[in-house]
Amino acid sequence: MRAHLVEAGLAGRIGTAREQSLRRYRLFAARDPRVLLGLEPDGDWTFGEVLRLMGRTCGVSDDPARTSGRDAIDPDRTVAALDAFAGRLAAAAARRAPVLLGTGHPHRLLGFYAALADALSAAGCPVLTPAYGRRIDMATRFGVRTRVLAYVRGVALMRETGVRGAPDEGGVHTHSPLPVRTALGAAAAAGGPLPELVIGDHGWVCGAGQLGVEAVGLADSDDPAPFVGAAEGRLSAVVPVDDTVRSVHYRPLARYVLKKASLYR
Repeated sequence: MRAHLVEAGLAGRIGTAREQSLRRYRLFAARDPRVLLGLEPDGDWTFGEVLRLMGRTCGVSDDPARTSGRDAIDPDRTVAALDAFAGRLAAAAARRAPVLLGTGHPHRLLGFYAALADALSAAGCPVLTPAYGRRIDMATRFGVRTRVLAYVRGVALMRETGVRGAPDEGGVHTHSPLPVRTALGAAAAAGGPLPELVIGDHGWVCGAGQLGVEAVGLADSDDPAPFVGAAEGRLSAVVPVDDTVRSVHYRPLARYVLKKASLYR
């Protein structure tokens, strides 16, 4: 697994720009909602504290004087986090817990989460799909846009309105916690079941963790919120990994965690 992570650019020297990571660490320290992803940190989390946390959890350089180039993720930290991630899947499967999966990276990570959804469903876990088709007004770079909450192979994603064709077409990249809040609210309004574990990224895991639902997921080195959430006890496991490589490269990660969780068939 370590060799695959480095060869595919998932860890080791990754594509994420150092400038981008440092900018987002500063925005997080300033409590900019665009990078909080639905998290409301308990601590003050200065820029320096965020940088040191990301050094410990991801392996990025914690030297503030290093301001350019490509970021790096320590593949050993990624493997250790995948093991912890697998442990939470195994625990959910053992008690046949209801689960909710969602991604803000449908073009890259849908296949990864779909493999987990298939395995958890086969193990007896209800894979929930609340608020299917719900329209949500979301802030974007181009102003407020209406998106539609959809599910593909048990994985939630946001789609453009009016999209025709395959169900995963029109999926949009989002950091917003609004989709998970909407899904959880719909599940509660319907009388349950409520998820005991949320699996995903961006606002899906941070928004769920903030509401007290156990959450695990993947995060890139320029997304500090999930790692802060884990440090404060709101997220159970966060896997540091470049989240922008080709989707095929995440398949071995799914196989790895499912084997570790004794869910691979």
